[in-house]
Amino acid sequence: VQLQASGGGLVRPGGSLRLSCAASGFIGDSYVIGWFRQAPGKEREVVSCIHSTGSAYYADPAKDRFTISRDSAKNTVFLQMNSLQPGDTAVYYCAHSQKLMAIYGASELYDYWGQGTQVTVSS
Repeated sequence: VQLQASGGGLVRPGGSLRLSCAASGFIGDSYVIGWFRQAPGKEREVVSCIHSTGSAYYADPAKDRFTISRDSAKNTVFLQMNSLQPGDTAVYYCAHSQKLMAIYGASELYDYWGQGTQVTVSS
């Protein structure tokens, strides 16, 4: 499985970005794609995850601001991020798992990781 994350950039507080994670290879019929982020000096944390059935999970920082979605035909998962704040600044990674429990964001359950895309929120 190969994952290609894209869509990061520099945005002002209150702005929006849409991240994409394109998956290729044998992704399986039942899988989870998760978005994680890591800010400088901080541990990696889960942002949001989506199962191939469409079920989604949002960590507290993402609730009410971020929306995860998928285009199954293109094997692509999106993370729409609105109302971005400086605290959202981080490298964002997508990851793949075939373990159902990965939907809740335990990073150790993910086997494949993308290269990351930088999101910077600054005025």
